[in-house]
Amino acid sequence: MKIFAERMKLLRKEKKKTQSEMAEFLGIKLRAYQYYESGTFYPEIPNLIKLADYFGVTTDYLLGRSDKRG
Repeated sequence: MKIFAERMKLLRKEKKKTQSEMAEFLGIKLRAYQYYESGTFYPEIPNLIKLADYFGVTTDYLLGRSDKRG
């Protein structure tokens, strides 16, 4: 799911956050967050929801199932 990785990076940059700040917010290691943005791994459902809430988007948008953010 390349689109998930691309959207994560875009949304993080829009919020002017670093990867380290996002990892801390999620309570995960920096490398785990970097895997999200590289498309290597994906978050568990609780963190997916947390990310959608934080960025003000739907989980469907994050997962590439919709182009509507809200």
